[in-house]
Amino acid sequence: MADKVLIYSRFPKTMMARFAERFELLDTGGKPAREVFSADDLGGIRAVLTAGGTPLGGEAMDLFPKLGAIVCYGTGYDGVDLEAAASRNIAVGHSPGANAASVADIAMTLMLATTRRILVADQYVRSGDWAASKQSPMMRPQAGMPGRRIGVYGMGEIGRKIAARCAAFESEIGYFSRTRYDLPYQYFPSLEALAEWCSVLMIAVRAGADTQHVVNADILRRLGADGYVVNISRGSVIDQKALIAALTDKTIAGAGLDVFEKEPHAPDALTALPNVVFAPHIGGHTLESHVAMQNCVLANLTAFFEGKPLPYAVKWV
Repeated sequence: MADKVLIYSRFPKTMMARFAERFELLDTGGKPAREVFSADDLGGIRAVLTAGGTPLGGEAMDLFPKLGAIVCYGTGYDGVDLEAAASRNIAVGHSPGANAASVADIAMTLMLATTRRILVADQYVRSGDWAASKQSPMMRPQAGMPGRRIGVYGMGEIGRKIAARCAAFESEIGYFSRTRYDLPYQYFPSLEALAEWCSVLMIAVRAGADTQHVVNADILRRLGADGYVVNISRGSVIDQKALIAALTDKTIAGAGLDVFEKEPHAPDALTALPNVVFAPHIGGHTLESHVAMQNCVLANLTAFFEGKPLPYAVKWV
């Protein structure tokens, strides 16, 4: 008899196919578990598969009295209450670094699209203005990558890959992280100092209570009128109201966003701005990344049901 796994978040069925070959899946479709399954069904659940950003606190954990493992699909786990899990002896696993290359790629894509005004250029061609030799102030020359100062906030797997890609573009690299590493990049003692120095702030820090709205009006002001911010982390890291204000009044030049405070993000004051490039949280959405993340999920679930420690357990203090 196959071990049962509750699918807590909403996932496309194609992404669950490999898991269905090994386990009996109880899929909530993203709805509250009690609305989809009976108390008897939930009472036997020992493992839950969730998206890292989906809120999963102690009250939700108590719906599953036999729960022993929460496995996150992806590197993030900010939605899981780790203290509540630890107090209930529930192991938490994720997929560290599995999508790092893909996320770093989208960071570079957003940065180049924003700083080189690719969407504006695209429209300039499509509208016929280029063919008609119409002048556009938006098409004036922009600063290139050689010599540009790139600040990376968060030097984990993704941050390092972003830094390496930027270095290949002949840019100067600086970073701020909780830990100073032996890396060939300039280290800054604070986010404030990094923002003062750089012209592009790449946000690659892990989301949590300590990073909630840490990129605020002051940080954006320090970035300056020629500065750009690119966020591929979590939307909670940026104070979105402050960002809208900074983009509107030209406190900063532009932004590239793959993540938002509320997802999916409906059209509003932010999406109406012409100096922002958007993506619908697709940083890790490549074929290779999904295979790698699924491999980590399978390894974590298999180890748990075999009574072994999770090979990709969340490490926290």
